[in-house]
Amino acid sequence: MPDTILVPDRLAAAAMPAAGTPAGRGYPPLTRLIGVIARYGSLPKPGSGSTLMRWRAFAEVAAQDMTLIKLFEAHADAIAILAELGVPSALARAVADDRSVWAVWAAEPPDARVEASVDAAGRLCLRGRKAWCSGARGMTHALVSCWTPNGDAMLAAVDLRQPGVRITEDGWHAVGMAATESVDVLFDDAVAYPVGMPGEYVGRPGFWHGGAGIAACWFGGLQPIADAMRRTVARRGDALNQAALGRVDRAMASARALLIVAGKEIDAWPHRDARVLTLRTRCAVEDTVRVVLEQAAGVLGAGPMCRDENMARRFADLPVFVRQSHGDRDLAAIGRHIAETVEGDDPWRL
Repeated sequence: MPDTILVPDRLAAAAMPAAGTPAGRGYPPLTRLIGVIARYGSLPKPGSGSTLMRWRAFAEVAAQDMTLIKLFEAHADAIAILAELGVPSALARAVADDRSVWAVWAAEPPDARVEASVDAAGRLCLRGRKAWCSGARGMTHALVSCWTPNGDAMLAAVDLRQPGVRITEDGWHAVGMAATESVDVLFDDAVAYPVGMPGEYVGRPGFWHGGAGIAACWFGGLQPIADAMRRTVARRGDALNQAALGRVDRAMASARALLIVAGKEIDAWPHRDARVLTLRTRCAVEDTVRVVLEQAAGVLGAGPMCRDENMARRFADLPVFVRQSHGDRDLAAIGRHIAETVEGDDPWRL
């Protein structure tokens, strides 16, 4: 089978959400989407030469369903992490099986911490609470950030279908992205397998490549809103609405250009530190989300947010999803880097 896929019409069709998905059964469109991609080949890995194709797939799915892209991007990120750091031999079959659904749970709030230790049988075991576990009820496996007895951060792969894993009802009351059900998960001596060495998860080049891919998801999520604005302005093209659409076009075009540049740079220099490139791209797309949501509210009016279920969900989902950004902290990191740039290495020269 081919190493990469284009974004066929069937990919978009698989992304359509299933109405009334029962609680406790995960998110069926995700398993359908993973199966469709498996039949067509595989999603390109970041830095493989087709990073932009990967992001276009993310944007295509995001344009259909925000919950689906949140869960699918995490699954795709987990597979990319395992390809970069190595697949634990005990889980090799699970990684290759397109019926397996993976998550990456690496949030580290101060009140939820997972400890890793080795038991008498030499197995790595996890104990503690992990917060912000997106899609927990529908996942078969997860990559979980955890801490060794020496205080080192590490990543571990866990089969979630074992007795030592309990998915709670705690920690998720959002209206936006409600269907992700990002609840807390409790680990009670759950058997796990180390992925990479301690510190390697955040130290690898792919950490930032994955972060840039999130921006492609945000960008794709905006496209139906911008398209709705364009159709509305085409029908009643007064100057104020035209100006609003112009602001949206300027923001969307700028964000699109940065995503294209970022994808090309990651492919050209896959082992280079992409932190600033990623933060710059994410901040630009986050700004674009604010512009589009504000301008669309004025042009579209209350109708889509009150009478169109899909559009109303998108207006609720995007502000929650984009909070994966760290806002001004990310801007400060960019500023520090630019201020310390060696004279003669001008980042703004054409």
